[in-house]
Amino acid sequence: MPHAAILAVASYLPERRLTNADLERLVDTSDEWIVSRTGICERHVAAPDESTSDLAAKAGAAALARAGVAPAEVDLLIVATSSPDMLFPATACLAARKMGLSCPAFDLSAACTGFIYAIGQATSAIESGRSRTVLVIGADVLTRLIDFTDRGTCILFGDGAGALVMRASEKPGVLGVHLGADGSGADLLSLRAGGSARPCSVEALRDGDNFIKMNGSEVFKFAVRQIPIVTRQALQESGLTVDDVTWLVPHQANTRITATVAERLGIPAARVVERIADVGNTSTASIPLALDALYTGGNLHAGDVLALVGFGAGLTWGAAIVTWTGEE
Repeated sequence: MPHAAILAVASYLPERRLTNADLERLVDTSDEWIVSRTGICERHVAAPDESTSDLAAKAGAAALARAGVAPAEVDLLIVATSSPDMLFPATACLAARKMGLSCPAFDLSAACTGFIYAIGQATSAIESGRSRTVLVIGADVLTRLIDFTDRGTCILFGDGAGALVMRASEKPGVLGVHLGADGSGADLLSLRAGGSARPCSVEALRDGDNFIKMNGSEVFKFAVRQIPIVTRQALQESGLTVDDVTWLVPHQANTRITATVAERLGIPAARVVERIADVGNTSTASIPLALDALYTGGNLHAGDVLALVGFGAGLTWGAAIVTWTGEE
């Protein structure tokens, strides 16, 4: 049976930056308040003519170029997103057109855990022999879904995209993926309008249901409880322990969450990758953005063991344990 390995990682961020000072002019908040509670200093915002598929295509094309893989070699495209261009066609199909791909393509919706779910799907496709080369992208333009009068959410989210090129290999790459979901917590983080349950209407717009709603304290409790559990589960299934982890690469939602998770796992801060300060919470893009920063900083080497962990609306959670086999 072939193994699934990561050939390359890349990312894309829009040019415009929205700083904490900018937000101070919009809502009752301050740079000190935001940084002390989230670790965020600024976030990137898509240009008016940029959509999620644009960001996805730019990150995907960069990953293919870095891997030396031609578009014609891609057998499958998976785009994890919580902010698709439209309900249909899939953002993956729109991004595929922009990258010149001609392969099966679909969107995956698992909120901020979506990138881990997508790695799981790509790994299954490769290990089964149905695909040899899979392009996995996490992309979101969450600033289009935010009420900028709600200081509880507008300070958190930014736009961006990240991508992995995965390919069949004789060397073990993805060692294990463990996923979970609990719909009883669905109301803790949601965007209620725009689907079949509550179509977009004057009433929905009046109630602000076209914007992200979040119970931050409950999401925090869920994350710091569940992420150490799923990380250990994925490590056990991979035949490894926490001591084997070179880098913990968590979903970048809040530095306090990251610090608490690392402490409960017993992983020192020096082995935890953080990228939230300059990008904010980019949902499905946050893990590949952090991984790309690790790679471009020269800190990712062949044989490194990565624990990629995520959590998000659903509620969903997941962890992927990966041995880095890409070029140094």
